[in-house]
Amino acid sequence: MTDEAATAATEPEANGDTPAGPAKNKGRKERGLSDPALFTNRELSWLDFNDRVLQLAEDDTLLPLFERMKFLAIFATNLDEFFMVRVAGLHDQLAAQIDARGPDGLSVAETLEAIAEQVRAQDKRHARQFSEHICPALGENGIHIVSCQESGASDEMLASLFHEQIFPVLTPLAVGHGRPFPYISNLSLSLAVRLRDPDSDHDVFARVKVPKEVLPRFVEVSEGTYIPLEEIIAKHLDVLFPSMEIVSYDLFRVTRDADFTVSDEADDLLQAVEDELRRRRFGEVVRLEVDAGIDPEMRAHLIEWLEVDEREVFDVEGLLDLSDLWQIDGIKGHSDLRLSPWTPITHPAFSADGGDEPADVFAAMRAGDILTHFPYHSFANSVERFVQQAVADPNVLAIKLTVYRTSDDSSLVPSLIEAAEKGKQAVCLVELKARFDERRNIRWSRALEEVGAHVVHGIPGLKAHAKLLVVVRREGRGVRNYVMIGTGNFHAKNARLYEDFGLFTVDRDIGDDAANLFNTLTGYGRPRRMRKVLVAPSWLREPLLAEIDKTISAHEAGLPTRITMKMNSLVDAQCIQALYRASQAGVPIDLNVRGICCLLPEVPGVSETIRVVSVVGRFLEHSRIYSFHRGEEHRYYIGSADLMPRNLDTRVELLAPIENDELRAELDDTLERCLADDTFAWTLGADGQWTRREGRTRSVHNELMEKALAQVAVAAS
Repeated sequence: MTDEAATAATEPEANGDTPAGPAKNKGRKERGLSDPALFTNRELSWLDFNDRVLQLAEDDTLLPLFERMKFLAIFATNLDEFFMVRVAGLHDQLAAQIDARGPDGLSVAETLEAIAEQVRAQDKRHARQFSEHICPALGENGIHIVSCQESGASDEMLASLFHEQIFPVLTPLAVGHGRPFPYISNLSLSLAVRLRDPDSDHDVFARVKVPKEVLPRFVEVSEGTYIPLEEIIAKHLDVLFPSMEIVSYDLFRVTRDADFTVSDEADDLLQAVEDELRRRRFGEVVRLEVDAGIDPEMRAHLIEWLEVDEREVFDVEGLLDLSDLWQIDGIKGHSDLRLSPWTPITHPAFSADGGDEPADVFAAMRAGDILTHFPYHSFANSVERFVQQAVADPNVLAIKLTVYRTSDDSSLVPSLIEAAEKGKQAVCLVELKARFDERRNIRWSRALEEVGAHVVHGIPGLKAHAKLLVVVRREGRGVRNYVMIGTGNFHAKNARLYEDFGLFTVDRDIGDDAANLFNTLTGYGRPRRMRKVLVAPSWLREPLLAEIDKTISAHEAGLPTRITMKMNSLVDAQCIQALYRASQAGVPIDLNVRGICCLLPEVPGVSETIRVVSVVGRFLEHSRIYSFHRGEEHRYYIGSADLMPRNLDTRVELLAPIENDELRAELDDTLERCLADDTFAWTLGADGQWTRREGRTRSVHNELMEKALAQVAVAAS
């Protein structure tokens, strides 16, 4: 999920309701389609998404233990990023006294208050789910996360472990006269220690960082028994502070503003991004997490030292930072506590005679357009195989690739390096400002430049988010463009976890569009209107709005119509208002929105024909599909763009048309399965509340895995 990942009181909370819910849509009045009552707040809608992740962690009737534990970790990781970026941005607006209200009309201060209320309620559920359900269940299965006292380990053994493995990397920092409160790095876990000097009989303070970046968070003291690292440190504080009396200690964790802005006028963009990454560590504190039972005086000191408001302090019951549960997930074995592993199949078009041997990718593409669906189809045997064949083919003149996020285990960038070394033109557009992947992208950029590849870093003022791969091959007296356009990043690891589509085509118009877009990205100019593909920021919102308007006209003319869309987030006010107009005209509209949805369905007189479903489950629903049916005319687009202002106005995005009827049927099949899911699906109501579907008769992920296996069986027969 980062994407993702996410997690799990009162009875309403268990159903996905939160105390902040009513604040989203107060006093709805029909005053036109710009009425704030017709829009859900963007940030609160994201918290609703993370709540759906939490509900999966709470569901012990559906998922095995390790899967529920992973959703707890995902929830925590998601929330960290939300505070580092979205909440930090709101604090910046508040400090600058910018009243930047969204379509929902909530002020920045009102949004921050609602966020704090909703997060506190979720935090309590999250902590209780671990302490009361997940942790005891792990114990029943031989994995014990316990205190020093409960571990059964002797004091001598723990002391030996502390002195040999932990003590050498600890650095206690005193706080007092001449010793200001130390800098606390982002997302670090710390012990705040209160000490008494027996000579002066005065209390003093110190901070000890829990070094979980270099040591395991959960220390295995015997087979299957783990003690949190901070507990072992706390037990031996007397070693760190000899001759001092340990009065008390409390745990705390800091979240800082980790977003940054790089001037597009910087002479060296790569150097500018590196400089900003260093400054990211020193961003302002936007969240302070503390032990729920923290000493009140210590709490007051931390608030003063870290210069935070009470609203930014969150009391956590039990262990802080449950994102570290990924360590427990990494324990080998326990297959009975996990979902059965899924191995992606090779798309039939890319396998020779239905077997395991790879087919000629170029020949397969010339035979007709191909639509891959990850993680059901293999990324390695399609995208990576495509590039590897291009590198080896003497007739290939150039390979061009956009990199927004990629993984260290992907062969794509190494293949580009090999292509450059062979004298082929290797072009890579690396988006240095891909949040939290900047360091990896800088590393790839330098490796590519060292072998003479053409590396560019995008267009000033825009992030390059399009997923585009072009292979230029000499054929006869001319050249042909082989193109792959995806809905997700060229990221080998994510392709096993994220649901995405990829179009492989040799369509001449799409090939020319792709080549022109690369020329724009590597040269001067901004993306413009193309022959077939839609490109943001200049030509994406308008054609989609035009498709909606055409569908309205067709419905009014008596033709059967339908609009179906699948995306991560629906935020853009213009697109939402257009969908409202279509609903008012009577057009049936089905939306599969995994995350943020600022549209309200089924509102009388406004959106009665719109239904919204969110699927959150085994795989992170990540593809974007836009489908318009008007009588016999059907239009389909897939690509990288969600309907959000940032995607439509400040990013280079790409949507490609799907014109082959068989491939359209594949998209329709996926859309219908998502809309019919009653196992991992939630439905959005007119009141802005999400309701978990019941039935457990259909799961889109299970159905598509079964479908993929059936494809293999048919190909082999």
